[in-house]
Amino acid sequence: MKETVKTSRTAGYLEKIFRALNADWFGGELEEPIITIQSTPRAYGHVTVAKTWKRKDDWRHELNLGAETLSRPIESVVATMMHEMVHLYNIAHNVQDCSRGGAYHNKHFRDEAERRGLVIAHHPSYGWTVTEPGEELIEYIINQGWGEIYINRGNGWTPPASGGSKAGSGGAKDGQEP
Repeated sequence: MKETVKTSRTAGYLEKIFRALNADWFGGELEEPIITIQSTPRAYGHVTVAKTWKRKDDWRHELNLGAETLSRPIESVVATMMHEMVHLYNIAHNVQDCSRGGAYHNKHFRDEAERRGLVIAHHPSYGWTVTEPGEELIEYIINQGWGEIYINRGNGWTPPASGGSKAGSGGAKDGQEP
């Protein structure tokens, strides 16, 4: 595989990862969003509640991965994508998985995320949002042969002092996770 050192290659790689996760973990059920790479303050990613991107004659959700966080281990990047995909799944099934203006992830989110190979821990302010890849998801990533992403914005990612990766932490607020 060629190294992901260009934004165009990275965007295509993230789309490939989304399609594989969708096929294998969601039965191909999710409508493909527009995947973006932008700064996402206080979070590793977000998904819009509304369909905010127009593509030809249809509208799509945005799934963003924080530009500063792409250099994390691939397992953490994939866990963030899976976290946001769970939100898309819940939106499609009319399941409210966040409250308090979209900031607090509830048990509906936790339960669906855990069904999708994630390990979810509780955060006192944001609820069931602290996201780690579970063993089954890590094994899946290894079997896919997915490698690291070698591009990021700014100084990049540094591990939090507490030692947790918070792969998809934050809460939806105004359609985005803070």
